[in-house]
Amino acid sequence: MIIWQFIVLGVAVHVILFYSIFDIYFKSPLVHGMTPVTTGVPAPSKRLVLFVADGLRADKFFELDISGNYRAPYLRNIIENSGAWGISHTRVPTESRPGHVAIIAGFYEDVSAIAKGWKENPVQFDSVFNESYHTWSWGSPDILPMFAKGASGDHVITNSYSSELEDFGGGDMSILDNWVFDNAEAFFTSASTNSTLHEMLQRDKVVFFFHLLGIDTHGHAHKPHSLAYSKNINLVDSEIQKMVSMIENFYGNDSLTSYVMTADHGMTDWGSHGAGQPHETLTPLVTWGAGIRKPILTSNCGAYGDKFCTAWNLESVKRNDVQQVDIAPLMSYLIGVPYPMNSIGILPIDLLSASEGDKATALLANAEQILAQFQVKMEQVKERTISVTFRPFLELVESEKLHTVRHIKHLIKNGQIEEAVKDTQRLIDTALRGLQYYQTYDRLFLGASIVLGFLGWMSYTFCILVFEYTNIGEDRVEMVERNKTFTVVFVALAIIITVLLYVQSLPFMCYTYCLLPVLLWYKFFQGWSVMTEAFQAAVENQLLRDIIVSMSFCAVGLEIVILSFYYRELLSLGLVALSAWPLVTYYWYGLWPASTATCIGWSVTCLLVAVFPILPVASKHTQYHLVLISGVLTVLIGFTLVFKYFTTVKHSLKYLWILQLTLISFSVLTVKLTSDSIIGGKGLPLACQFTSWFVLGVSIVLPMLSPTTLYHRLMSLILSMFSPYLLLSITYEGLFLMSLISLLYFWLQMEFEALDSSGRNVSENVDFREGGLVTDDLESPTFSRYLELADLRRAFFFVFYMIVAFFGTGNIASINSFDPSTVYCFLTVFHPFVMGALMFFKILIPFLIVTCAFRAVHVLTRAPLRSLFLLVFIMSDFMGLHFFFLVKDYGSWLDIGTTISHYVIVMLLNIFMLVLTGISHGLTCWSLMWLIKGDKQS
Repeated sequence: MIIWQFIVLGVAVHVILFYSIFDIYFKSPLVHGMTPVTTGVPAPSKRLVLFVADGLRADKFFELDISGNYRAPYLRNIIENSGAWGISHTRVPTESRPGHVAIIAGFYEDVSAIAKGWKENPVQFDSVFNESYHTWSWGSPDILPMFAKGASGDHVITNSYSSELEDFGGGDMSILDNWVFDNAEAFFTSASTNSTLHEMLQRDKVVFFFHLLGIDTHGHAHKPHSLAYSKNINLVDSEIQKMVSMIENFYGNDSLTSYVMTADHGMTDWGSHGAGQPHETLTPLVTWGAGIRKPILTSNCGAYGDKFCTAWNLESVKRNDVQQVDIAPLMSYLIGVPYPMNSIGILPIDLLSASEGDKATALLANAEQILAQFQVKMEQVKERTISVTFRPFLELVESEKLHTVRHIKHLIKNGQIEEAVKDTQRLIDTALRGLQYYQTYDRLFLGASIVLGFLGWMSYTFCILVFEYTNIGEDRVEMVERNKTFTVVFVALAIIITVLLYVQSLPFMCYTYCLLPVLLWYKFFQGWSVMTEAFQAAVENQLLRDIIVSMSFCAVGLEIVILSFYYRELLSLGLVALSAWPLVTYYWYGLWPASTATCIGWSVTCLLVAVFPILPVASKHTQYHLVLISGVLTVLIGFTLVFKYFTTVKHSLKYLWILQLTLISFSVLTVKLTSDSIIGGKGLPLACQFTSWFVLGVSIVLPMLSPTTLYHRLMSLILSMFSPYLLLSITYEGLFLMSLISLLYFWLQMEFEALDSSGRNVSENVDFREGGLVTDDLESPTFSRYLELADLRRAFFFVFYMIVAFFGTGNIASINSFDPSTVYCFLTVFHPFVMGALMFFKILIPFLIVTCAFRAVHVLTRAPLRSLFLLVFIMSDFMGLHFFFLVKDYGSWLDIGTTISHYVIVMLLNIFMLVLTGISHGLTCWSLMWLIKGDKQS
C-alpha cells in the first residue's frame, strides 16, 4: 500500500469518527408536527417592541461610569419606577445568530445548523415573529433575513443597511444605530399619512424589532472599557427614549404596548465573544409596559450570591433573572400569540402583571407546548425502535402525563394556584429531561460503536506497522490469516447488524458507524499471526524492555498533552522535560546525542518556548509594539544568516532571501501604520490594505523560487510565512513563532548530529525531493529502512509540537471568540467568512512550519514516512479516544462545549496532519527555479 492509498483510507476512517460526534451530541433538537399552543388567557398588550443591543454586557449597562453617572439613565429610570429587570443568561457559543434564535425562537440552536450558514435560515423553525400578525424589523443584514426566510408567508418585513457600513476600523460606529432609529422614525411618520400602513399597525399581535449593532462593533474595535463603547450605550438609551415616546404618541398613549430590551451576548475585556466567560454570558434584561409588573421594592434584590445588585446600586429593587430562551415565551404571552413550537423556554411569571390564576394558566399552556415536543420526539424514537427493545422515559409515560395535566387544571379551577404553579414547573422540568432523554436515546449504542471503531483502527494500524516496517513480514506476501471459519463469522456479524439497523429504519450513517468496527477488527485478525511473531521476536532479541520504556515515556507525554487542553500551562512542563533529552540520553546510553553547542541550544530553546504557554492567550490584548519587536528581530537575524552563514549560496537565492526580508520589513511598517490609523479613528488606509493582500499572495509563491535543498528551502519557507503571520498578529505571536522555529532548527540539528555520530553518512545538502511521498513502497529501490525505536520519539515530537503550535498562543476559547483586530491589516468591514479564513490561515502557519520540519526529519533520517504517520495516527487516536470518553452532556454549557471542542480538535488534527503533509510536500519539493535566469556562484 503506497502512501496515497494510506492517506485516503486514514482520512475516510477519521472523517467517519469525526462526524460521529455530530450524530451523537449535535443532533438537531428540532421536531415538527406539533399543534400550536396559545397562552389560554387574554393578551395584555396589542403590540411588542423588542430592542436587542448586540454585544451589550450586563455590567457595563447597569453600573455607574467613572463619573458616577448611569450610562443608560432612561432605562435606569424604567427599572426603578415602571418596569422589571434582571440578567439574561446566555449559552455558548455567545454569537449573534444563536443568541437571536434563543431570544426570538426560544431554543438553543444546534452547532450543525450554525455551520450551515449565518446569513440565512438553515433549518425551519417557529418563532415569535412567525406567529405574529406582522413584524417590522430594522438592523443588520446578517441577522434580520434569517427570521424573515423562516417565516410562513411574507409578514416579517426587514429594513437593513448595507453591510459596508459594518466597518470595525471606521471610527464612530453608532451610525449603525442612528440608521436604525432614523429609519424607524421615518416609518412611523409615513404611517400617519399612509392609510393602508396605518390600518396594519392598528392590528393586534404586531411586533417591532430593533437590532442595534453599534455597541458590538465599538466593543470589537475599541474594547468594552472604551469611551466609544460607553457613549454608544448612552446613545442607544436616549434613542430608545425617543422611540418609546414616538410609539406612545402614535398609538395615543393607549397603554397597550409592551417593551423588552436585552442583548444577544456580552463581550470580553479584550473585545471578543463566542466562549463562556461571565462577561460574555451575562446580558441585561429590562421589560416594561403592558402586561409587565411594576418595580418591587425589597431589602435585597433577591437570593443571588453574586453581589451584582450592590455593585450596581440596585439592591432595593427586585431582580428576576431568566435564561435567554425564556424571553420568547414571555413575548408570546404579552401579545397573545402561540408559543413558538420549538421553544424550550419557561414563561417567567414573576415578571408579569396578571392575576395569579392567569399566570398559572399561561404557565400550564407553556408546559403543554413543551409536552407536545416531547410527545412527537417520543413517537419518532418509538417508530424506529424494535418494540421489545424500546425503553420509554419512565418519569413521563402517557398515563402519568395526562393525569398530571388534569390535576394541575383541577388545582387552578379550585384556586390552589401556588400548588398548581409548583406542579407545572415540575412538569416542565420533567418534560425537558424527557426531551433530553429521547434526544440522546441512541448515544450509548452509537458511542460503543465509535469506541470499537477507535480500538479497531488503532489495532489495525499497529498491525500494518509491524507487518510492513519490521523484518517480521519480509518473507510474507500478504498479511492474511487463511481461515474460512474466521471470515464467515465476521460476514455473519455484518449481516446481522445490517438487518437489525434496517428493521429499525436507522439513518445511513448508523450503518457506517456499526459496520466500520467489523471491517477494522476483521483486518486486524487477518494479521494476528504477525502480532504473535512480533511479540516472540521482541522477547528473543531482548527488546521488550526498551519497547516498554519508550512506550511508557510516550504515554506519559501524551497524557500531558491531553491535560494541556484543559491547562495549557502543562505544555511548559512538557517542554522543560524535553529540554532534558540530552541528559537522559547520556544517562541511558552513556553518550551525548549531539555536540555540546547543539545540546545547549536545544535545552535553551525548549525553555524559551516553555515561557509562552504560561502567558495570557494572545487574543486578550493588543500589544503592537511586540509585533514590531518580533519583526525587527526577524529581519536582523535574517540578514545576519544571509551574509554571515550562508556565504556560499547562489546570488539568486541571496536576492530571494533579501526580498523576503524586505517583505517582512514592509509587513512591520504596515502593522504600525494600520494600528495607528485605526486607533486614531481614521480606518484602514488603502495602501496598507493593498500591501497586506499583496504580501499574502506573494508569500505563498516565493518559496517555490528557492532550491529544494533542505536548509535552503526551509529558510525561504520560514521567511515567507513570517510576513503574513506578522500582519495577522496583535501581540507576542511573532516572538512565539521565532522561538518555535529556533526549537525546530535544533531538533533537526540534533537528529542530524545523532545520525552522524552513529556512523551514518548524512549530507547537509540533502534534497527534499529525495524523500518523495511514494518512496515508502517496500518494492521500491529507494526504500530506506525498517522502523526503529527512535522513530517513536520523532513521531511523538511531531504530535507534541503540533499541540504547542496551537496552545503556545491560544486556547479553545480563543478559537470560539471573535476578535476582528487580528485581520485589521486586511479588512475592517464585517465579512465573517473572509475574516474567518484569514484567522484560520494564521493558525495554520505554525502548523505548516512544524510539518515541514517533520518532513525534513523524515528526509534526513530516511525514516519511512508512512511508518512515522502510522505512529502519529496511533498517538492522536489515543488522545481522541480519551477525549471521546471525556465528552460531557451535563454541568455548565461551557464545560459541555469545551469537552466537545477538545474531541473535535483532536479528530481534525488527525485529518489535518495528513492534509498538511501533502501541503508541506508541495512547499518543500515543488520548484519554479526555471524562472530564474543567470544563477552564478558567489
